[in-house]
Amino acid sequence: MTAGTAGERTAPTPEPVAVPGPARPAGRPPRPVRRREARVGLLFVAPMLLLFTVFRFGPTIGAAFLSLTDYRLSGDWRFIGVENYARLLDDDLFWSSLGVTALYTLFFVPLTVGLSLGTALLLHRTLWLRGFFRGVFFLPYVTSIVLAAVIWKWIYDVEDGLLNAALGVLSLGPVDFLGDERLVLPAIAATSAWKGFGYSMLILLAGLQSIPREVSEAAVIDGATGWRRLRWVTLPLLRPVLFFVLVVEAIGAFQVFDAMYVMTAGGPVRASYSLVYLLYDTGFKFFDFGYASALGLVLFLVVLVFSLIQRRLIGRDD
Repeated sequence: MTAGTAGERTAPTPEPVAVPGPARPAGRPPRPVRRREARVGLLFVAPMLLLFTVFRFGPTIGAAFLSLTDYRLSGDWRFIGVENYARLLDDDLFWSSLGVTALYTLFFVPLTVGLSLGTALLLHRTLWLRGFFRGVFFLPYVTSIVLAAVIWKWIYDVEDGLLNAALGVLSLGPVDFLGDERLVLPAIAATSAWKGFGYSMLILLAGLQSIPREVSEAAVIDGATGWRRLRWVTLPLLRPVLFFVLVVEAIGAFQVFDAMYVMTAGGPVRASYSLVYLLYDTGFKFFDFGYASALGLVLFLVVLVFSLIQRRLIGRDD
Protein backbone atom coordinates (compact mmCIF):
# COMPACT_ATOMS: atom_id res chain seq x y z
CA MET A 1 0.00 0.00 0.00
CA THR A 2 0.91 3.58 -0.54
CA ALA A 3 1.19 6.09 2.26
CA GLY A 4 -2.08 7.80 1.38
CA THR A 5 -4.30 4.64 1.34
CA ALA A 6 -7.50 4.98 3.34
CA GLY A 7 -7.63 3.19 6.67
CA GLU A 8 -3.91 3.25 7.09
CA ARG A 9 -2.45 5.35 9.95
CA THR A 10 0.75 7.21 9.32
CA ALA A 11 3.42 6.77 12.05
CA PRO A 12 4.30 10.07 13.77
CA THR A 13 7.67 11.53 12.90
CA PRO A 14 10.00 11.25 15.94
CA GLU A 15 11.22 14.56 17.31
CA PRO A 16 15.00 15.07 17.45
CA VAL A 17 16.48 14.33 20.85
CA ALA A 18 19.03 16.80 22.18
CA VAL A 19 22.24 15.15 23.33
CA PRO A 20 23.18 16.67 26.72
CA GLY A 21 26.70 18.00 27.14
CA PRO A 22 28.90 17.30 30.15
CA ALA A 23 26.92 18.23 33.24
CA ARG A 24 28.43 20.73 35.63
CA PRO A 25 28.63 19.38 39.18
CA ALA A 26 25.81 20.57 41.37
CA GLY A 27 26.68 23.72 43.23
CA ARG A 28 29.80 24.43 41.16
CA PRO A 29 29.88 27.98 39.73
CA PRO A 30 30.62 28.63 36.05
CA ARG A 31 34.24 28.87 34.91
CA PRO A 32 34.30 32.70 34.58
CA VAL A 33 33.03 33.01 38.13
CA ARG A 34 35.70 30.58 39.37
CA ARG A 35 38.42 32.54 37.60
CA ARG A 36 37.21 35.77 39.12
CA GLU A 37 37.15 34.20 42.58
CA ALA A 38 40.68 32.86 42.05
CA ARG A 39 41.92 36.33 41.12
CA VAL A 40 40.26 37.83 44.19
CA GLY A 41 41.76 35.13 46.42
CA LEU A 42 45.19 35.71 44.91
CA LEU A 43 44.80 39.41 45.59
CA PHE A 44 44.16 38.68 49.27
CA VAL A 45 47.16 36.37 49.68
CA ALA A 46 49.48 38.56 47.56
CA PRO A 47 50.81 40.55 50.57
CA MET A 48 51.77 37.37 52.40
CA LEU A 49 53.32 35.90 49.25
CA LEU A 50 55.32 39.10 48.82
CA LEU A 51 56.52 38.99 52.43
CA PHE A 52 57.42 35.31 52.10
CA THR A 53 59.37 35.96 48.92
CA VAL A 54 61.24 38.97 50.31
CA PHE A 55 61.98 37.71 53.82
CA ARG A 56 62.12 33.91 53.38
CA PHE A 57 62.65 32.77 49.81
CA GLY A 58 64.98 35.64 48.90
CA PRO A 59 67.31 35.22 51.91
CA THR A 60 67.44 31.48 51.28
CA ILE A 61 68.71 32.06 47.76
CA GLY A 62 71.13 34.69 49.07
CA ALA A 63 72.45 32.30 51.73
CA ALA A 64 72.93 29.59 49.10
CA PHE A 65 75.00 32.01 47.03
CA LEU A 66 76.99 33.27 50.04
CA SER A 67 77.86 29.69 50.97
CA LEU A 68 79.83 29.51 47.72
CA THR A 69 81.90 32.62 48.55
CA ASP A 70 84.26 33.90 51.24
CA TYR A 71 82.18 37.00 51.91
CA ARG A 72 83.48 39.19 54.76
CA LEU A 73 82.10 42.11 56.75
CA SER A 74 84.07 44.60 54.65
CA GLY A 75 82.06 43.59 51.61
CA ASP A 76 84.98 41.89 49.84
CA TRP A 77 84.21 38.47 48.46
CA ARG A 78 85.28 35.98 45.84
CA PHE A 79 83.66 32.86 44.48
CA ILE A 80 85.24 29.72 45.97
CA GLY A 81 82.71 27.05 44.98
CA VAL A 82 82.26 24.19 47.45
CA GLU A 83 85.33 24.96 49.55
CA ASN A 84 83.16 25.94 52.53
CA TYR A 85 81.43 22.57 52.40
CA ALA A 86 84.73 20.72 52.13
CA ARG A 87 85.98 22.71 55.10
CA LEU A 88 82.83 21.83 56.97
CA LEU A 89 83.41 18.09 56.52
CA ASP A 90 86.84 18.42 58.17
CA ASP A 91 85.61 20.64 61.01
CA ASP A 92 85.51 18.69 64.29
CA LEU A 93 83.57 21.51 65.92
CA PHE A 94 80.83 21.15 63.32
CA TRP A 95 80.46 17.43 63.98
CA SER A 96 80.44 17.89 67.75
CA SER A 97 77.82 20.65 67.54
CA LEU A 98 75.73 18.50 65.22
CA GLY A 99 75.95 15.66 67.73
CA VAL A 100 74.89 18.00 70.55
CA THR A 101 71.92 19.17 68.47
CA ALA A 102 70.86 15.61 67.66
CA LEU A 103 71.17 14.52 71.30
CA TYR A 104 69.20 17.54 72.47
CA THR A 105 66.48 16.69 69.92
CA LEU A 106 66.26 13.15 71.30
CA PHE A 107 65.68 14.59 74.77
CA PHE A 108 63.39 17.45 73.81
CA VAL A 109 60.96 16.00 71.25
CA PRO A 110 59.71 12.93 73.20
CA LEU A 111 59.51 14.98 76.40
CA THR A 112 57.54 17.82 74.81
CA VAL A 113 55.21 15.61 72.76
CA GLY A 114 54.58 13.27 75.69
CA LEU A 115 53.85 16.17 78.03
CA SER A 116 51.60 17.82 75.43
CA LEU A 117 49.70 14.62 74.67
CA GLY A 118 49.23 13.70 78.33
CA THR A 119 47.98 17.17 79.22
CA ALA A 120 45.67 17.23 76.20
CA LEU A 121 44.17 13.86 77.19
CA LEU A 122 43.56 15.10 80.73
CA LEU A 123 41.95 18.33 79.54
CA HIS A 124 39.84 16.41 77.04
CA ARG A 125 38.35 14.38 79.87
CA THR A 126 38.05 17.32 82.27
CA LEU A 127 34.91 19.42 82.09
CA TRP A 128 35.36 21.50 85.24
CA LEU A 129 37.47 24.66 84.68
CA ARG A 130 38.80 23.32 81.37
CA GLY A 131 39.26 26.82 79.95
CA PHE A 132 41.13 27.96 83.06
CA PHE A 133 43.60 25.08 83.00
CA ARG A 134 44.05 25.43 79.25
CA GLY A 135 45.04 29.07 79.75
CA VAL A 136 47.38 28.22 82.64
CA PHE A 137 49.20 25.54 80.63
CA PHE A 138 49.45 27.79 77.58
CA LEU A 139 50.78 30.77 79.54
CA PRO A 140 54.49 29.73 79.48
CA TYR A 141 54.37 29.58 75.68
CA VAL A 142 53.65 33.31 75.37
CA THR A 143 56.46 34.26 77.74
CA SER A 144 59.95 35.10 76.48
CA ILE A 145 62.37 32.20 76.16
CA VAL A 146 65.04 34.45 77.67
CA LEU A 147 62.86 35.07 80.72
CA ALA A 148 62.08 31.36 81.02
CA ALA A 149 65.80 30.50 80.75
CA VAL A 150 66.72 33.02 83.47
CA ILE A 151 64.05 31.61 85.80
CA TRP A 152 65.11 28.02 85.25
CA LYS A 153 68.76 28.92 85.57
CA TRP A 154 67.97 30.11 89.08
CA ILE A 155 65.91 26.96 89.76
CA TYR A 156 68.88 24.78 88.71
CA ASP A 157 71.42 26.81 90.71
CA VAL A 158 73.67 24.64 92.86
CA GLU A 159 73.68 26.84 95.96
CA ASP A 160 70.44 28.84 95.93
CA GLY A 161 68.31 26.93 93.44
CA LEU A 162 64.79 25.82 94.30
CA LEU A 163 65.33 22.33 92.89
CA ASN A 164 68.47 21.69 94.92
CA ALA A 165 66.72 23.02 98.02
CA ALA A 166 64.01 20.39 97.49
CA LEU A 167 66.63 17.70 96.91
CA GLY A 168 68.40 18.82 100.09
CA VAL A 169 65.28 18.07 102.09
CA LEU A 170 65.45 14.53 100.73
CA SER A 171 69.22 14.38 101.34
CA LEU A 172 69.86 13.95 97.61
CA GLY A 173 71.64 17.16 96.70
CA PRO A 174 73.27 19.23 95.62
CA VAL A 175 73.29 18.46 91.88
CA ASP A 176 75.00 20.75 89.36
CA PHE A 177 72.45 20.41 86.57
CA LEU A 178 74.00 23.03 84.30
CA GLY A 179 77.63 22.25 85.15
CA ASP A 180 77.52 18.50 84.53
CA GLU A 181 78.13 17.42 80.94
CA ARG A 182 75.70 14.52 81.35
CA LEU A 183 72.85 16.59 82.79
CA VAL A 184 73.06 19.89 80.95
CA LEU A 185 71.16 18.83 77.82
CA PRO A 186 68.30 17.13 79.70
CA ALA A 187 68.07 20.19 81.96
CA ILE A 188 67.85 22.59 79.01
CA ALA A 189 65.41 20.28 77.24
CA ALA A 190 63.16 20.30 80.32
CA THR A 191 63.24 24.10 80.35
CA SER A 192 62.34 24.32 76.66
CA ALA A 193 59.61 21.70 77.06
CA TRP A 194 58.05 23.65 79.94
CA LYS A 195 58.23 26.79 77.83
CA GLY A 196 56.73 25.39 74.62
CA PHE A 197 54.46 22.41 75.35
CA GLY A 198 51.36 24.60 75.60
CA TYR A 199 51.21 25.19 71.85
CA SER A 200 51.35 21.50 70.97
CA MET A 201 48.88 20.77 73.76
CA LEU A 202 46.27 23.03 72.15
CA ILE A 203 46.85 21.47 68.72
CA LEU A 204 46.47 17.94 70.13
CA LEU A 205 43.44 18.97 72.19
CA ALA A 206 41.75 20.29 69.04
CA GLY A 207 42.54 16.99 67.33
CA LEU A 208 41.04 15.00 70.21
CA GLN A 209 37.88 17.08 70.14
CA SER A 210 37.48 16.43 66.41
CA ILE A 211 37.34 12.65 66.91
CA PRO A 212 33.68 11.49 66.65
CA ARG A 213 32.26 10.49 70.01
CA GLU A 214 30.49 7.53 68.38
CA VAL A 215 33.81 5.83 67.67
CA SER A 216 34.85 5.80 71.34
CA GLU A 217 31.36 4.74 72.40
CA ALA A 218 31.48 1.83 69.97
CA ALA A 219 34.84 0.77 71.40
CA VAL A 220 33.41 0.89 74.94
CA ILE A 221 30.47 -1.26 73.86
CA ASP A 222 32.92 -3.77 72.37
CA GLY A 223 34.63 -3.98 75.77
CA ALA A 224 37.81 -2.05 75.01
CA THR A 225 39.65 -0.79 78.08
CA GLY A 226 40.99 2.75 78.40
CA TRP A 227 44.47 1.78 77.23
CA ARG A 228 43.13 -0.20 74.26
CA ARG A 229 40.92 2.72 73.21
CA LEU A 230 43.93 5.00 73.37
CA ARG A 231 46.16 2.57 71.47
CA TRP A 232 43.77 1.36 68.76
CA VAL A 233 41.22 4.18 68.43
CA THR A 234 42.48 7.55 69.65
CA LEU A 235 46.11 7.52 68.48
CA PRO A 236 45.38 6.22 64.93
CA LEU A 237 42.73 8.89 64.43
CA LEU A 238 45.06 11.49 65.94
CA ARG A 239 48.01 10.55 63.73
CA PRO A 240 47.80 13.49 61.26
CA VAL A 241 47.79 15.99 64.15
CA LEU A 242 50.51 14.06 65.96
CA PHE A 243 52.66 14.08 62.82
CA PHE A 244 52.31 17.87 62.55
CA VAL A 245 53.29 18.32 66.20
CA LEU A 246 56.32 16.03 65.86
CA VAL A 247 57.60 17.89 62.79
CA VAL A 248 57.12 21.32 64.37
CA GLU A 249 58.81 20.34 67.64
CA ALA A 250 61.70 18.63 65.82
CA ILE A 251 62.32 21.73 63.71
CA GLY A 252 62.33 23.83 66.88
CA ALA A 253 64.76 21.43 68.55
CA PHE A 254 67.24 21.59 65.69
CA GLN A 255 67.15 25.39 65.85
CA VAL A 256 67.79 25.64 69.61
CA PHE A 257 69.99 28.55 70.59
CA ASP A 258 68.37 31.00 73.02
CA ALA A 259 68.13 28.72 76.03
CA MET A 260 71.70 27.47 75.63
CA TYR A 261 73.03 31.00 75.14
CA VAL A 262 71.36 32.30 78.30
CA MET A 263 71.71 29.30 80.60
CA THR A 264 75.15 27.87 79.81
CA ALA A 265 76.79 29.94 77.01
CA GLY A 266 77.51 26.63 75.27
CA GLY A 267 79.22 25.01 78.25
CA PRO A 268 80.39 23.12 80.11
CA VAL A 269 83.19 22.20 77.70
CA ARG A 270 80.80 22.87 74.78
CA ALA A 271 78.45 20.14 75.97
CA SER A 272 75.55 22.45 75.05
CA TYR A 273 77.13 24.03 71.97
CA SER A 274 74.48 23.50 69.29
CA LEU A 275 74.75 23.86 65.54
CA VAL A 276 72.92 27.20 65.56
CA TYR A 277 75.29 28.38 68.30
CA LEU A 278 78.21 27.54 66.00
CA LEU A 279 76.47 29.38 63.16
CA TYR A 280 76.01 32.42 65.41
CA ASP A 281 79.64 32.48 66.49
CA THR A 282 80.90 31.98 62.94
CA GLY A 283 78.76 34.73 61.47
CA PHE A 284 78.53 37.34 64.21
CA LYS A 285 81.77 36.87 66.12
CA PHE A 286 84.22 35.90 63.40
CA PHE A 287 82.27 37.49 60.52
CA ASP A 288 82.86 34.50 58.27
CA PHE A 289 79.55 34.82 56.47
CA GLY A 290 80.34 32.34 53.70
CA TYR A 291 81.06 29.51 56.12
CA ALA A 292 78.10 30.51 58.31
CA SER A 293 75.83 30.36 55.25
CA ALA A 294 77.12 26.87 54.48
CA LEU A 295 76.27 25.85 58.05
CA GLY A 296 72.78 27.27 57.62
CA LEU A 297 72.22 25.34 54.38
CA VAL A 298 73.42 22.13 56.01
CA LEU A 299 71.06 22.72 58.92
CA PHE A 300 68.22 23.21 56.45
CA LEU A 301 69.04 19.91 54.74
CA VAL A 302 69.28 18.08 58.08
CA VAL A 303 65.85 19.36 59.12
CA LEU A 304 64.40 18.49 55.71
CA VAL A 305 65.74 14.93 55.80
CA PHE A 306 64.54 14.43 59.37
CA SER A 307 61.07 15.71 58.44
CA LEU A 308 60.91 13.37 55.44
CA ILE A 309 61.87 10.43 57.68
CA GLN A 310 59.09 11.36 60.07
CA ARG A 311 56.72 11.61 57.12
CA ARG A 312 57.76 8.15 55.99
CA LEU A 313 57.38 6.55 59.42
CA ILE A 314 54.33 8.36 60.82
CA GLY A 315 52.47 10.40 58.25
CA ARG A 316 52.80 8.22 55.14
CA ASP A 317 49.05 7.58 54.79
CA ASP A 318 47.88 11.10 55.65
